[in-house]
Formats: sequence, structure tokens, C-alpha cells
Amino acid sequence: MTTALLTHADGLLHVTPTGMPEQVARLAYIQRALEDLDVLRVDPPLANDASIALCHPQSYIDFVRSKMPTDGFAGLDRETDAETFLSPTSESAIWRAAGGAVKAVDMVLDDEVTNAFVAMRPPGHHAEQKLPMGFCIFGNVAIAAKHALEVHGLSRVAVVDFDVHHGNGTQALLQDDPRALVVTSQQMPLWPGTGEASDRGPHGTVLNIPLAPGTDGAHAIAEYERLVLPALIKHQPELILISAGFDAHQDDPLAQLNWSVDTYSTLTDMLTKTAQTLCERRVVSVLEGGYDLDALALCARAHVQSLMKAAQ
Repeated sequence: MTTALLTHADGLLHVTPTGMPEQVARLAYIQRALEDLDVLRVDPPLANDASIALCHPQSYIDFVRSKMPTDGFAGLDRETDAETFLSPTSESAIWRAAGGAVKAVDMVLDDEVTNAFVAMRPPGHHAEQKLPMGFCIFGNVAIAAKHALEVHGLSRVAVVDFDVHHGNGTQALLQDDPRALVVTSQQMPLWPGTGEASDRGPHGTVLNIPLAPGTDGAHAIAEYERLVLPALIKHQPELILISAGFDAHQDDPLAQLNWSVDTYSTLTDMLTKTAQTLCERRVVSVLEGGYDLDALALCARAHVQSLMKAAQ
């Protein structure tokens, strides 16, 4: 068995205005960092509307399509138009980002590969049911989780989000489904301002882990051992999905956590070992944030190398 890498040049077509942290170069750096790894390379397909509609109403899907500009940029945030933009060539990138997450679930659950990493953009963990925000348009990892439940018939899944920002969209899209455990660690205080530890969701299947500015990797790893691993064991997921944001790295410009590349290797090892015990090593990881380009590339490479080790 092996690790699948789902990435595509269309991810470079989602152009954002000059100066935006979520930029084409993010994916270019990751693709270069992973180009020599011995993984199964798979083109992520365009998602069909039925898959996206597992989390978003058709009216919202149509809204996104209707906002595609013929030139320049279209601000997609309904309130501020300040963060989430579309360019004339964004559509294929957006639909492949969601389609790649769905395809990765298919491959892992059909035993074609042990695990998978979806290196596509735009990210997704801030997108709510009818609201794009924080560079995110569709909830890619939440769509993948729902696909595993509804199409493959799994009884329980878990999403673990180690992006530095709270995965408010993933929580909003999944918290009403008791089959889905949502674990998200995040710096607090920090945008979007949600993710208090007291917020457990309507079914007690949400685990928020606030981390103070300056928190280093050793403390984060200890919190994962103390809180996340027991939650996963209690939930007994048949698939673990990772929202892999690399912006908790100490060099990232958007936050103030002090994680290292080794922190991501260790967290990935912890999650893959837990998956070996709970769910036949089934892990699907989906790219989220990470805005220092060099750190992003190094962390993504370390993450995939850990997935590869777990697949051997």
C-alpha cells in the first residue's frame, strides 16, 4: 500500500490580489517540495454538485458560480469583500479542491491506497453553509467527511484540524451530525474569534483546544496526547481526516504560535498510529493554511513523509 498525492496545475489558476497571503505561490512551493517523493500521483477530479451539496445548498453553489468575474477580481465575502476573492480562472481550482478531497476518501476507503494528501487550494475550513470567509469557499474536508458517511456508509468519522485558526466552517458544517467528531486546535485570541473550549457542539462531538500565543510544539503535542487521542479512542472513527494547516509554524506571519517542522511530523505520526489502531490506517489529509512559503513547503513535505512512513 502507498500514499496518494492529489494535486493539479489548476490549483495555480485561483489567482488572488497582490499582497494576499493565500496566493498561487503557496501551491507552487508545495508541489516543488513534494516532486521527488515516491507517492501515487493522482489528478483530483472536478467535484460534482451533488458532492458539494452534502454541505452547501445548491443556491450557494450557484451563487459561487455566478460571481466568477470575466476579468479582475470578485470579492466573495458577503459582508466585507476583504479576504475571499475569485478570479476568471478560479472555478476549476475550487471544484478540484473539493473533488480531490472526495476522491481521496474513495481511494482510501476502497483500499487503493493507505492514506492520501490533497494539495489543492483554495482551502476550506472557514467556509460555512452559505458563507465564504477566510479565503475559503467550499468546506472541502467537511464535504469529504459527509461523503464517507453518506456514500460509503461509514458509521463514524473524525476530523482533526491543526491549522492555527479555528475551523469554524468545519465545525458549523458537521456539528449537527453526531457521527462526526470535530477536533480543532487554534491560537486564541486570533481571527475568527471562535473556538472556546466550552463549545462542545449540540451533541458533545466538538473538541476545541485553544492555545495561547507563544505556545510551542512540545505543549501542543502534550495537549494532543491529553485531549485528542482519548477523544478519538472514545469516538472510534472508521476514518480520520486531517485539516492540515501549517500556519502554526513559528515563521508564519499571520499568527504567533511557535511550532517547528518536527511538531508537524510528530502530530502526523500520532494521528497515523491512532488510525492504525482504530481504523485500519485510513487517513485523508487536506491542505488548509500556511503562509510563510518556505516553512509551508518544509512542513508539507514532513507531513507527507510521515504519511508515507505510516503506509509502509
